[in-house]
Amino acid sequence: MSDGSAPATDAAGYTVRAVADRLGIPTATLRSWNRRYEIGPTGHRPGTHRLYTEADIAQLNQMLELIRAGATPAGAAAAARAPVSAPGDRTSLLTAAFELDYRSVTTQLAAHLRVHGVVATWERLCRPAFADIVARQLGGEGCIDVEHLLSWCITSALHRNNPPAPLGRRPIVLACTSGETHALPLEVLRAALAERGVGAQMLGADVPTDALTDTLHRLRRPADLMLWSQHESTALTSSVRASAEAGARVFVGGPGWDAVILPPPVERLMTLTEAVDRLA
Repeated sequence: MSDGSAPATDAAGYTVRAVADRLGIPTATLRSWNRRYEIGPTGHRPGTHRLYTEADIAQLNQMLELIRAGATPAGAAAAARAPVSAPGDRTSLLTAAFELDYRSVTTQLAAHLRVHGVVATWERLCRPAFADIVARQLGGEGCIDVEHLLSWCITSALHRNNPPAPLGRRPIVLACTSGETHALPLEVLRAALAERGVGAQMLGADVPTDALTDTLHRLRRPADLMLWSQHESTALTSSVRASAEAGARVFVGGPGWDAVILPPPVERLMTLTEAVDRLA
């Protein structure tokens, strides 16, 4: 039809105007998505009109649904191009992990992060996946290598999708206590803060108390410090006290602090969401 409201044939496809009317969005938005995110007519040839197929429209519909559910346009476009698992569906991720297919694991994690964000990816995908792996370990299956591969892939995906943001006027420092090697929860917290545009200084695993106080003095302004301990043996109140004396406002996280009596005004943060809200 000459007005562009419908295709002449199925093979001809739909014009930009027809697709915009069908989806209820401006033609300028469609053109912008095609230019920025490569979401558009897949069969377009130079010198011809841009015509959309039903498959192209279905992809745009998926992108729109993801945006309405809270995804960014870039994340929704990435997911529409390469379908991402729903929150909580870890079957594909675990299959790739047990096959030691780090490329597939990292790609799935990156897509999930772009669409669902850091907190949902950690709470609804990664933590349940680790729980499944641990359950299989307790059942006698040797899969510590799978656990390590998944940890590495999560860290890699977080670095790629959520690079460090600039430090604010009150710096945030993230560190494991001396002897504590489980730094992944802090990597997740750093990325979740970066997602909000909040920068944090990551010191990582096994940070001696002297190194903590050196960092706090080097920043030359009051800082917020998050100390992570996975085990009771690494929940060092000496690190807490020394950091507070160095002028930091100290927060602690991790199960290692469960049985520790903390000196006031140190604050225990129980969940990732609470930590992000409190520090941000």
